[in-house]
Amino acid sequence: MESNLHTFVVLAYKESPHLEDCIKSVLGQSYKSSVVIATTTKNKFIENLAKKYNLKIVDSKHTSIGGDFDFALNSSVTPLVTIAHQDDIYDSDYSSEVIKAYQKHPKSSIIFTDYYEIRGSKKVYSNKNLKIKRILLFSAKIKNSLNSKFAKRNLIKFGDAISCPTVTFVTKNCPKTIFASHFQCNVDWHAWEKLSKEKGAFTFIPKPLMGHRISAESKTSEIINAGIRTKEDYEILCRFWPKPIAKFLTKLYKNSEKSNSLEDQ
Repeated sequence: MESNLHTFVVLAYKESPHLEDCIKSVLGQSYKSSVVIATTTKNKFIENLAKKYNLKIVDSKHTSIGGDFDFALNSSVTPLVTIAHQDDIYDSDYSSEVIKAYQKHPKSSIIFTDYYEIRGSKKVYSNKNLKIKRILLFSAKIKNSLNSKFAKRNLIKFGDAISCPTVTFVTKNCPKTIFASHFQCNVDWHAWEKLSKEKGAFTFIPKPLMGHRISAESKTSEIINAGIRTKEDYEILCRFWPKPIAKFLTKLYKNSEKSNSLEDQ
């Protein structure tokens, strides 16, 4: 394989007890991706881990959640970039599978995979939340690379089917600013909706190649508890549907919020 194709940008915030596990997982890839740490909260904890694993830190001032994601995305010069969330882990064949997909579908804007959840010390490969996501991804399973605007928008019009930490961006096929917005929870759904109107395919790898951690202390859980997600869901759904249908779907979507609870297994 051609060298220097892929970079993991590990987005680090404050002092996550799971950051080192994330770092070890991205350094342990069968394809040796580049790894850098991006942060807006540079501190001794992050600096010590960077020194331990000989990693470069790129830091910036916090602007917004979306702004921080765009900063991380633009912190690498390789053709492929994955924003690795500090609490998550990546299977050793994630990079190699993504590169194979890229070589087969070089006009992709994003390449994303299936995933499993990490709940406490357990890896959960099937539950209500994951089943719903996989139903939403049905069209992408039939045709792994979706090129048309209709197909891409159809994939995400019923909900945020694409899990952000599974996504690798093909930078030459993406705008520089993707995430920046007023959203706090639906930063990624906003990004997919934006990219769905641009050139570039959505390419899906139907294998669970990374683990997304579900935590009661996560930012997503805080936002759900504050009722912010429901408002943002409605705003995004209105981009696809008339308001009455968007309201109905928002109510259905609200019932799924409990899936971010550790009790939902």
